[in-house]
Amino acid sequence: MLVASSHLLVLILLLNCVDAGQVLRKIKARARDLQLQKAKQHLLAQAVSGQQPLQHVKEGQIHQPLDHFNRQDVSTFPQRFFVNDAYWQRPDGPVFLFIGGEGPIYEFDVLAGHHVDMAEEHRALLLAVEHRFYGDSINPDGLKTENLAHLSSQQALADLAGFNQYISQTFNLSHRNTWISFGGSYSGALSAWFRGKYPHLVFGAVASSAPVKAKLDFSAYNNVVGLSIMNEAVGGSEKCLNVVREAFAAVEAALTSGNTSQLAVDFGCCQTPRDPVDQIELMQNLADIVMGTVQYNEEGVLMSIKELCSVMTHNSSTYDGEMEAYSRLVELAQMYRSTSNEPCLDISHEKTIKDLMDTSHNSVRRAERQWTYQTCTEFGFYQTCEDATCPFSGMLTLQIDTKLCPKLFGISQHSLPARIAFTNTYYGGDNPHMHRILYVNGGIDPWKELSVVEDRTKGGQEAQTIFIQDTAHCADMMSRRVTDRWSLRKARQEIKNHVATWLKMAAQENVDQGMPWALPAVKPDLEEEHLDTDPLARKEGKAAHKPSDTRVPTVMKALAR
Repeated sequence: MLVASSHLLVLILLLNCVDAGQVLRKIKARARDLQLQKAKQHLLAQAVSGQQPLQHVKEGQIHQPLDHFNRQDVSTFPQRFFVNDAYWQRPDGPVFLFIGGEGPIYEFDVLAGHHVDMAEEHRALLLAVEHRFYGDSINPDGLKTENLAHLSSQQALADLAGFNQYISQTFNLSHRNTWISFGGSYSGALSAWFRGKYPHLVFGAVASSAPVKAKLDFSAYNNVVGLSIMNEAVGGSEKCLNVVREAFAAVEAALTSGNTSQLAVDFGCCQTPRDPVDQIELMQNLADIVMGTVQYNEEGVLMSIKELCSVMTHNSSTYDGEMEAYSRLVELAQMYRSTSNEPCLDISHEKTIKDLMDTSHNSVRRAERQWTYQTCTEFGFYQTCEDATCPFSGMLTLQIDTKLCPKLFGISQHSLPARIAFTNTYYGGDNPHMHRILYVNGGIDPWKELSVVEDRTKGGQEAQTIFIQDTAHCADMMSRRVTDRWSLRKARQEIKNHVATWLKMAAQENVDQGMPWALPAVKPDLEEEHLDTDPLARKEGKAAHKPSDTRVPTVMKALAR
């Protein structure tokens, strides 16, 4: 049901899980929370000026097939979405689709961001759709291992196709309504893949910081982290990198010598890291502080690379050599705990496993379990440190990361390479046969290593790319800020130009060739014997339909127009 939103944005943390360590996941959650806060401030400013954008946002839910590829399975799950028609020029205005990734969607996904700014300019209908098995788009028993079999990017793309059909029917859309998709990180990859697999449904796609290439051993991530903290343009230095290396070597030496009690005191750990698995958790969490700083540099989440390197290279007369570097890392950990309001650093591997095995629908860490499953079955993305270029500890190995797959889901470690290979074969990796996809990447973003960063010709089609020098992960997706680098402002203008060109191309094709690129809308087949009444419909004395053919996504509740 689409219901008008009357409440302000709720600042709920998004537990995105593209990254492995607990601390990095928390930093990512804070990044999303910061975006929500900025969106709320933007909306309050609009309200002061007399605008009421929230009045145009409606939330909806449809039934999607649980398995699009098994015609005998008629099970469904609820998929959540938001619509904002404040800017839409009826009836032929374009449609801008924001694709959800590994976490909940929010009202702000159709209220703020660069795609919203462009929608206002082009008079587009704004949509945001939640990924299956994340947020509220999941059945109560969906987190059980046997049910996670229905969680995959292929099923998610089929959901998008069904959603396209439903929206087209609901708003009476036609081939004149040009669809453009948007996404960042994993959802950026989905945006690219949606255009590649369903080109008749979406005319163009923007894929920001999109890891379109699956990689089991993603050691290149930490290689880029090292290069970024050495980048003088963003406040890094070679000295900073060297001190980081020395600091982690000192921690590893302390662990080897059995000085675990002092380590626990120095880094404010919740437990003493006596067990090897807890020692690895400690190393991962300390590395996460540096990794998160690089990934979200200058986004106001934790600290910038410049600030991190200022701490690491600040000379002190108290210590010399490795102990000086060690004390700087202790200071970084203290800064992290202070800004995140964490009384201590949780390094319990047992607790990590317990959280990952939690299948309760209301689990606050539910996104973590789902994403771990997808890394085991499709993507890998394990940010290891066995490569000599890694600035952290060699204790962070691929073997340690992949042990979670059999422990949590019964997925053999030996099967992972074949699963990764299938993903790249299915989508084309970082050299896909696709066109009208714009790949946007930041110069210091480690995820650029798995994206498309260079224009290349493949099968007669040239990849379209924007490379933003010295910027971080998904930075282009935010609305303009006065503190933005010139390269970021320039990149947003280039994205606008690409989108405007696509819309002109689509309009020209419709006029000159009369060849619709979108399939006609198909109305759901509803039968009287499947009528049911939902709670809201009861209040109005109305009946709500259930689908006779659950293969077709159908509205769960009536549109509130």
